[in-house]
Amino acid sequence: MEEQPLLAGEPDDIIKHHQALHFNPNGDAKNPREWPLAYKYAVVLLLASMAFTVTFTCISVVPLAGGIVQDLDNGSSNPQASALLVTIWELGEAAGPLLIAPLSEVLGRYPVMNGCNIMFILTTILASISQSTKALIAMRALTGLAVASNVLNPAIIGDMFESDHRGSAMSLVMLAPLIGGAVGPAISGTISQTMGWRWVLYLAAGLATSCEILFLTCFHETYSISILRQRAQKLHLNSDEFPSAAKDEQGAHKNVKKLWHSITRPLAVLFGSGVLLSLSFFGSINFSYFYVMSITLANILKDIYGFSPALTGSLFVFFSVGSFIGVLICNVFLDKIYVKLRGDQKGKPEHRLPLAVIGAFALPLSLMMYGWTAHLHLPVPLLLASVSLLGLTLLLIMIPLSAYVVDAFGLFSASAMTGVIVTRCLMGTFLPLAASPLAQRFGYGWGFTFLAMASLALAPIPVFILRYGYAWRQRGKFTRDV
Repeated sequence: MEEQPLLAGEPDDIIKHHQALHFNPNGDAKNPREWPLAYKYAVVLLLASMAFTVTFTCISVVPLAGGIVQDLDNGSSNPQASALLVTIWELGEAAGPLLIAPLSEVLGRYPVMNGCNIMFILTTILASISQSTKALIAMRALTGLAVASNVLNPAIIGDMFESDHRGSAMSLVMLAPLIGGAVGPAISGTISQTMGWRWVLYLAAGLATSCEILFLTCFHETYSISILRQRAQKLHLNSDEFPSAAKDEQGAHKNVKKLWHSITRPLAVLFGSGVLLSLSFFGSINFSYFYVMSITLANILKDIYGFSPALTGSLFVFFSVGSFIGVLICNVFLDKIYVKLRGDQKGKPEHRLPLAVIGAFALPLSLMMYGWTAHLHLPVPLLLASVSLLGLTLLLIMIPLSAYVVDAFGLFSASAMTGVIVTRCLMGTFLPLAASPLAQRFGYGWGFTFLAMASLALAPIPVFILRYGYAWRQRGKFTRDV
């Protein structure tokens, strides 16, 4: 993984920064890499807490969407609005990384993280008091836009930890959203049934506020360039690399130009690599099936099996169970498979993909199992098993895909990952809107069979890249002979 965090500036610029002013190699209390280990992990726990809160806020609305729309629209049902209420979050998250990441390179992690957290709290509060479906959908989009944890958490961990010691910290941060996704629907179902759906968002705003208080008081700047720039300003150094607040507008123009370059770079990397474009399309289509399942599962459990909102919400935990198993499988086998395939030679990024191949061909089976179980009114345990299998297969696809991107794109891996996130979020916003019309027109069985066939048609993509990816990568300037 590249040493510099997401969407960092050009390598030459960074080298010049460190040449102009750098941390004391004999020990420097301001250097995040030299902070006490206990404090580093306290920051990691804080990042994980906010990641939990973000996922809780997003997923807790999923089993309630239909009831919320009926409440705001005076009892009328609107499946499309219910679906959009769930997926619009992803549209915000598609735009957020393009601005949040480069802003953190210009302003630093601390102001961007706190600014986004405060916006997240305000939009969550506004969502909780919305009096119309349109207003609530708009606030949900803005809440997704304000999510900084997905973008900055890996960068902050990279700021504090050497590459050999990032694994446990990253695992902890990755585990938090799974927990949030597991308990969110269960808690929201109980609260909405007893106190109303607005209290779910009140709780989410309260959790985010508690985290933000800790961010304001306990979190310190971790981005080395910002720390050194602040030091230069205090020392009144007259350096073009560390401009003071009193410098003329040439420095501001340079920062704006750098910001624009950082915003557009992920798109340049995405469309400049056929490998990345095909994998992004493959991953985004498959990831969107999570939202397809989320939108339909609540209706299936309530309408077909007659479950209460509280019980419906609690059963979403089965997706997280499958996801957790997928994470464990990847943690155990992803590196072992890589080492086995490379043998005594230098490893290739393509060696990361065998698990993704398995997931690609297993995912259509889980989709068909899910659809036909609901269509034929088969026992609930079979339906929940299909939900767990869907979570398992999605993680078997997404984790190796991310590992491949990091390995294949080297210096440009952060920009490449941002391109993947943007396409994933866009697909996750709009493709699930077709789920309800398909189910109404053809029934759950045939509707999900069509989706499974689409997934199966894309399954050869990781096989093709596993076999021919090395030669294909040599044609692109971002992946040439890494």
